[in-house]
Amino acid sequence: MNPLLERLHPYPFERLATLMAEVSPPPGLPHIPLSIGEPKHAPPAFVGEALSAATETLGTYPVALGSATLRVAIARWLERRFALGNGAVDAGSMILPVNGTREGLFSFVQAVVDPAARSLVMMPNPFYQIYEGAALLAGAQPRYMNTVEANGFLPDLAAVSAAEWDRCAVLFLCSPGNPTGAVLDEPFLRRAIELADRHDFVIAADECYADIYLHEDHPPPSLLQVCRAMGRDDFHRCIVFHSLSKRSSVPGLRSGFVAGDAEIMGGFRLYRTYHGCAVPLLVQRASVPAWEDEAHVLVSRRLYQEKFDAVMPILDGVLDVSPPPAAFYLWAPTPIDDEVFAQRLFATQHVTVLPGRYLSRPTDDGDPGVGRVRISLVAGTAECVEAARRIREFCSTL
Repeated sequence: MNPLLERLHPYPFERLATLMAEVSPPPGLPHIPLSIGEPKHAPPAFVGEALSAATETLGTYPVALGSATLRVAIARWLERRFALGNGAVDAGSMILPVNGTREGLFSFVQAVVDPAARSLVMMPNPFYQIYEGAALLAGAQPRYMNTVEANGFLPDLAAVSAAEWDRCAVLFLCSPGNPTGAVLDEPFLRRAIELADRHDFVIAADECYADIYLHEDHPPPSLLQVCRAMGRDDFHRCIVFHSLSKRSSVPGLRSGFVAGDAEIMGGFRLYRTYHGCAVPLLVQRASVPAWEDEAHVLVSRRLYQEKFDAVMPILDGVLDVSPPPAAFYLWAPTPIDDEVFAQRLFATQHVTVLPGRYLSRPTDDGDPGVGRVRISLVAGTAECVEAARRIREFCSTL
C-alpha cells in the first residue's frame, strides 16, 4: 500500500460517529442533524427534468474536457456573477467540469505538486479536510494558518516566513470560509497574488459558498475578479473552484468546475484524462440550466437569511456567536470542551453539531478549533428553530 496513506487523519464524520456511539439520545425527540454542510432546500425542478431528458447519454463515454455547452454556460456565469466582462473567460482553455469541488480540489493538488520538491501546501486552519488529504497524498507538507476571531477569521499571510513561501506549491484559500463564514476582500486577495508572483506558487481558491451570503448588497468577490482588476486577464497563477452543491442545493448531483490560468488548466486536463473522472453527460446536461438560472439561487439565499434571523435571537445569551457574512454555518464558542458539548447535546437533545477540533489541527500558536462547534443551518427553518431551542435548553443546564 502507498505509505502516504498512513499520514491521513480520520475524516471528521468518522470521528463524530465514534463519539456519538458512546451515548443514546432521547427516543422521544426526533433527530436534527446540523453537523454536515449538506443543503436540504428543495432543488430546482428543472435539474431533475434535465436529468430525465438526458438518459440517452448513458450509452456514451464523457470526455475530461466536458461539453462545449456546459463550459460556455460556466464561462458566462463567471462573467456575470463576478463582473469580469464579456469574453473574459475562455471556455475552451480556462474551464474544466469536475465531479464536485471535493474531487476537483483533491485531483488538482496531485497534478500541480512536484512530489520530489518537499513542497508546502498552505491552508487555513480550521479547513475543509480535502486540502490536507490532497497535500499529504501528493507528498507535500501541510502548513496551517490559524484563522481566529482576533484577526477576523482570516489567514495571517504576514505570519508565514519568506523561506516557507519559497517552499509553497499551493496556497489554499476558502472564501466564504468553512467553517467561519469569513469573506476574503479585494486587498487580501491582492496581497495573496503578489506573494504568489514573488515566491512562484499557485493560488487555489475554494469559492463554493460564493452564492450564499446574508446581505444582498455585499456578494463575496472572486479571486478571478481581483485578477481582472489588477490587469491580469490571463488569471496567471490563479485557479478557482465552484460547485452546484451549495448554490443549487444538489449535493448528490456532484457537479462543479475548476477555472483559471489556461496553462495550469492544460496540465490539469492532461492529468484528468488519465485519472478517468470525467463528469457524466447527463450530469453535464442538468448542470447547464443550473448555471444559467439565478432565480432559484435567490430563493435559497433568502431561506438561509430567514434561518439566521430566526435562530440568532434564540441563541442570544447562551452562545456568544454572531451571524457570519456568508455561508450557512455558525462557528460557535462553547462554554465547555467542544467534544463534550457535542456529545452531551446529542445525548440530551438529539441534535448533532460538529466539534471544532475535528476541522482543525494543533499548531505552535494553539488549535483554533478547540472550544468551538460548527452548526450547519441546512435543515428547514422550523427544524433549525427547534434545534436552537434545544441548544438553548441544553446550555441553560451547564
